[in-house]
Amino acid sequence: MVKQPIITVKNLVKKYGNFVAVDQVDFEVFEGEIFGLLGPNGAGKTTTLEILETLRDKTSGEVFVDGFSVDKDAGSIKKRIGVQLQAAGYYPNLTLTELIELFSGLYGVNVSPMEMLAKVSLTDKAKAKYKELSGGQKQRFSIATTLINNPRIVFLDEPTTGLDPQARRNLWDLIRSIRSEGTTVVITTHYMDEAEILCDRVAFVDAGKIIGIDSPDHFIDQLVASGFEREKQVKSANLEDVFINLTGKELREI
Repeated sequence: MVKQPIITVKNLVKKYGNFVAVDQVDFEVFEGEIFGLLGPNGAGKTTTLEILETLRDKTSGEVFVDGFSVDKDAGSIKKRIGVQLQAAGYYPNLTLTELIELFSGLYGVNVSPMEMLAKVSLTDKAKAKYKELSGGQKQRFSIATTLINNPRIVFLDEPTTGLDPQARRNLWDLIRSIRSEGTTVVITTHYMDEAEILCDRVAFVDAGKIIGIDSPDHFIDQLVASGFEREKQVKSANLEDVFINLTGKELREI
C-alpha cells in the first residue's frame, strides 16, 4: 500500500531582511507516521513548524497540510491540527478541568475534561491548578490540549526537554499511542535517542536547508557502512536504562 503525504512542502523560503532562516526546503510527511525535524539551534526547525501551523507567514514556496494550502485555507488547517503550547500559553490559576473547558470552547467542540485527562494519565489532577503541576505533568497536559479538536496532525516542539527519565519515557508511550490511533505526529527534539526510538523518518536541518531525509535505521546503517566506528564500544544498555531498572518506570510526581 502506497503511503499518502499529509504534509507537502515545496521550495519553502523564509527570510528576515537579508537573513534566510529557511532556504528552499522540500519534504513530505506521510499519513500516520511520526516524523522528526532534527538540527542544531537556529537551524530553522521551529520556523518551519510555525509556517506549517499557520502561525508564521512564509516568504515563498508552497505548503499543503491535509490537502489545504497555508495561503488559501489557513482556517481549514487550524481545524485539523493540534499544536503543543509552551507553558506561557496557559492561565496558571485555572484548574486543568477549567483549561480544557476553555480550550474546547475556543475550538467550538464539546469534550469531556475527564476523558481528555485520562488520555494523559492526569485524572487525579483534574482540580489542580496548572501552576501546581510538575514539569512532566505540564508536558502531558500540553499534549492533552493538542488532542481536544481530534486533530489529523499533532505538532510537538521538544516535548521532553528537561524531564526526568520516567517522565520522558512516559511521554514516549503517549506519543506512540497518539500515532496508534491514526494521528500523524511531527516532532522536534535535541535527543537523538528519542528520535531513533520514536520516528519512522527524520529530516536533518542545518542553516535553513534539509541535508538528509530517511529512516533512523537507514542513516545509521549508511554511517556504519562508511567505516565509522564509535570511540567507545556500544553496550546493549545505557545509563538511562540502568536508572529506569533501579528506580522503576512509574512516574514520581508530587
